[in-house]
This record gives sequence, C-alpha cells and structure tokens, in this order.
Amino acid sequence: MLDRAGPVWVVGAMSGTSMDGVDLAVIQTDGVTIAGFGDTRYRPYCEEERAVIRAALGRWPGEPGVAEAALVVEDAHIAAFAGMDGARAFGFHGQTLAHDPARGRTHQAGDGARIAAETGLTTVWDFRSNDMALGGQGAPLAPFFHWALARHIGAERPVAFLNLGGVGNITLVDPRLDRPDLPGACLAFDTGPANAPIDDLIRARRGDRFDRDGALTCAGRADDAVVAAFLRDVYFARIPPKSLDRDAFAALAGQVAGLSDADAVATLAACGVAAVARGMDHLPQLPEQVLVTGGGRQNPGLMAMLAKALPCPVAPVEDVGLDGDFLEAQAFGYLAMRVLLGLPTSAPGTTGVAAPVGGGRVTRR
Repeated sequence: MLDRAGPVWVVGAMSGTSMDGVDLAVIQTDGVTIAGFGDTRYRPYCEEERAVIRAALGRWPGEPGVAEAALVVEDAHIAAFAGMDGARAFGFHGQTLAHDPARGRTHQAGDGARIAAETGLTTVWDFRSNDMALGGQGAPLAPFFHWALARHIGAERPVAFLNLGGVGNITLVDPRLDRPDLPGACLAFDTGPANAPIDDLIRARRGDRFDRDGALTCAGRADDAVVAAFLRDVYFARIPPKSLDRDAFAALAGQVAGLSDADAVATLAACGVAAVARGMDHLPQLPEQVLVTGGGRQNPGLMAMLAKALPCPVAPVEDVGLDGDFLEAQAFGYLAMRVLLGLPTSAPGTTGVAAPVGGGRVTRR
C-alpha cells in the first residue's frame, strides 16, 4: 500500500494523439511535490500498429477495430516497460480514440488490469471518466502536474505551460497558491488544433509522419484568409474550461487543399498559433512566460510564429530544465500517485467539473 509517508517512484505512460509511440517516465512524488525524475523510455509504433490505431479513431468500445487497437496499445506499453525497476505503481492513460465532452463521454483504449498483471504494479487507469460523470470536460488532465512543475522550478509568479501535441492545450499556473485545486491555482483548456492537421496532411500528401525540422512550415506562406475563417469558429469565443477531440477541425484539410505543400503546412501552423493567441485572451492575467512542451516545440517555424504572436516570452520547457518529450508521461505518474492517495486530479478551473474530483480506476497487485 502507498501512504502519505513520503515520495515514492511511480511510472507514468502516455500514448498521445500524434500516435507516434509510447512514452514512459519514472517520477518520484508524494502526489503534491516532485522529488525527482527517473528513467525514461520511448517505444515507437511501427506503421502497421499505427494503421490499426488510426483505423479505430472516432470509435467507441465494442465497435469494429477497437479491440485490435487496444491490444496494440497494451502490447506496446508492456514492451516499453520491460526491465524498468524500482517503481511502486503505474499510471496508464491508454490511447484516446474518441472524446465527446458535449455528450459526457470519452474513450481511451487499453485495459489497465492487463497492464497491472503484466508489470506486477498497482495500476491507475481510466483517468477521465469520473470527471466527465460530474460534468467536467475530462481534459486537459496535466494542469495539476503543471502546478507542481512550476513550484519545482522555483517560479514565483504565474507561468503558462503550452502543450503542442495533436491538440494544443494551455495551463495558467499560479505557484503562490498552496494546492492545485484551489480557485485561481490553475486555469486550463484546449486552445485548438496543433500538430494533428499538419501530421495528417504530411501523411496524405507525402507519406511521411510530420514536418521534419519544421522545413515546410518555414518555407511556406500562410493563407491569411483561411486563418481568419478558422478563427470565426464558435469554439474560440467559448469561455474555458473547454476541450476538443483530435479531429474537431478536420475540415481544415479541405480549406488548404488548393495550396502547395509548404503553404498548406504553414497555414495549418498559423491556425494553431492563432488559436493559442486567441486563447490568451481568456487568461485573467498574462503569464511571466509561456513554456512550450510537446512535439510542436521542435518545429522552429511554429515556435517563431508563437514568439511573434504572443504578448509574453515564449521558450521550450528545456530552458527551465524540464524534458518536453516526457512531460505528459510524467504527468500521469504524478496523477496516479494522487489517485492512490485520494487527492483530486481535476477542478472547476481545469475541466469545468462541478467540484475538485479524483479520477481513475485502480487495479492493485
């Protein structure tokens, strides 16, 4: 059994909307503070595995292809974990196949009970359902970890963490408050599409997985008319918290269909940045800086657009000593510890849930 005696090592895992692979990261935590970071692992999906997952996107439990996708996800996590020692618990997020906050439902493929059986670790999983049952969006879930990170790096004033994965999400953190569930400690929401439309276009047009080194983003010229039309979507006027499905803006592909590869990618990148800039209007105060994590921080063109569009300094999380490749995996290790100790994992300011609530099913070993 875990208790409140002090920090322990927990492994967290993430298989994100980019579907590139599985990230595993070990973190030492008491569910409040971060005492240390440990081993990290990355296990990429092969093309065949990625195709199985992609075929199940937008589907719900019991629908065709879902069981096959879950098996791929579970097998990849088990393979990535092999040989990892020292952790006391496992935070298993699974692979999001569908997310429909308007109807209070979400679907992460993968059986945490199997993960527990294969790893021998008590496993926390199905992190989002409790939040949605109480009226929350079920996402984003990393904000409480962002609060802990802000305190860990010694931030003394509000900072923002911007995750640019398939979907973009931002957390405004005030590290001066003593708990992440207190009003004003965290405000978080999905900003809009980020890498997903770019990745999908690159795959469709070039058979590649992403804009390597941001080459096309840097070479292209954004179509301002497409960006302006994109920003007229009602989502951007909605007051946060709010969240999106990976394919919520799938229509963007048709809107850039007549553009060259470079101009299309630059336009999609500009849309993602414009969504972040519009999201900043919802923050009650400007952060001291915006710290960027997720794959988007490795796109120089996108980062340059952000630096120009946002009214405060922008930097990758590596500038403050963090690892942007494994931040989300670390987050689910941290959240797993909170679940095991009966602490909340979301609050009205992060998901719109009615009151601070803990999520997650626990399979004990």
